[in-house]
Amino acid sequence: MPRGIRRSIPSSPCTESAPHPRRSEAVVADLDWLSLAALALIAVLFVGLFLLRRAGAKFTLLTVIALVVGIGVGLLFQGHLDYVDVIGTIYVNVITAVVAPLIIVSVLSSVTSLGSLAKLRTIGLSSVFWLLATNLIAILLTLGLALATGIGKGANLELAGVDGSALTGLLAPLDEVIVGLFPNNVVGDISSNNIIAIILFTLLIAVSYLIVADKNAEKVRPFKEFVDATRRVLFKAVGFIIALTPYAVLALVAVTTSTAVARIETALALVGVLVIALVACFVDAYLVNGVLLRVFADLNPLRFFRLLTPAQYTAFTTQSSIGTLPLTISTLTRKIGVSDEVAGFTAPIGTTIGMPGCAGIWPTLVAVFTVNALGIEYTVLDYVVLVVLGLLVSLGTAGVPGTAIVTATAVLTAVGLPIEVLVLLIPISAIAGTASTMANVTAAATSAAIVARRAGALDDEIFAGRAVHRDDLDDPDLPETITSHSPELAASR
Repeated sequence: MPRGIRRSIPSSPCTESAPHPRRSEAVVADLDWLSLAALALIAVLFVGLFLLRRAGAKFTLLTVIALVVGIGVGLLFQGHLDYVDVIGTIYVNVITAVVAPLIIVSVLSSVTSLGSLAKLRTIGLSSVFWLLATNLIAILLTLGLALATGIGKGANLELAGVDGSALTGLLAPLDEVIVGLFPNNVVGDISSNNIIAIILFTLLIAVSYLIVADKNAEKVRPFKEFVDATRRVLFKAVGFIIALTPYAVLALVAVTTSTAVARIETALALVGVLVIALVACFVDAYLVNGVLLRVFADLNPLRFFRLLTPAQYTAFTTQSSIGTLPLTISTLTRKIGVSDEVAGFTAPIGTTIGMPGCAGIWPTLVAVFTVNALGIEYTVLDYVVLVVLGLLVSLGTAGVPGTAIVTATAVLTAVGLPIEVLVLLIPISAIAGTASTMANVTAAATSAAIVARRAGALDDEIFAGRAVHRDDLDDPDLPETITSHSPELAASR
């Protein structure tokens, strides 16, 4: 062989690809061994959860165990959970990815199943009313707590040098906000999870179906069958994702605990605001909603909250009402007994209207804290305006992490209070955000249950555990002797 050709042949692939010894040492040195140890422990705990599930442990019990163990892992590996955080982030991304398709299919299926525009108006108006009512109660509750405790008095806030311009940039002009509510690019709205735009577009299609079906149902029956079939397939896919919730809760709680501990020194300086925020969120979620459930839905609040526990824990750890939506809808229909029509309509709207934690409790508390801390004279009329603005801000609120900062910025700006205060409160807003998101999801579920009860669309047999949802009848793990007194379930067999 000619010498020139011999020179062009690599001597050895292994020799050329072998890393430099010092480079390898640098890579090893850069590894966070505690983070790797935390990841290894999480893997072992995942196996434990899997074995418990195989042994017959219930989903709620697994979620509670994951929550408790996650707190322990967060305390043990504080500041070394970067690799574990990846697991939680992946789960949130995956479950968020199905939100837009889920809303489209749920709203389409719900509205097309109603059969008339009159029923749509009834459920639609009732849903909006109760979602706003829960927010109004939360605002009044927070206002009472804040005024009674005098939160902020004597705080001696020093705003000199605090830059709030970044928060101002979060607010869009009113005309842009209104225009943004209406879809101009459906694909773009879906990719950005623009919930109101998605719902409005879907309602346009659904209402068009009702109008055409009213004249000639046979012509659009294939569309209805396609929607129902798509819904079943999508909910099956969502079920696979929801089954991973205990594992995600374990990872997310560990990271959340680690972050909260790291911020505890800063939070202690504003502990009064944080405590009132947490108290208001839990009182609103359990006491206020408990009364509403008993009075207006005739449901046992304790059983309701027990059934809703996995969704509440997911909301608490992800700080995303939108990310929790698939689990919320599934719980409402399969555990609580809310009809598909109501759950598929009210729950999605509840991720953008109402939102008592993010759009009611936090903005109101921050406003009163600011007024007291700066010694501003506020009249009864000023507080009435504050309440009204809190309701208005809750229209179109996005159920994603960080929403509370945006809503609080909007409220403070509207009433003329300095938004620089929010910069000082950012360290505790993330901690308070866990409870406020849980309050959001609980209020949306409560509203759905009330709407369903008043519309005669709540199955007490499912709520009592004596019957199963029609989609669960195909589950091979269910015993064949399951009985149901629900006409809808009986017909589906």
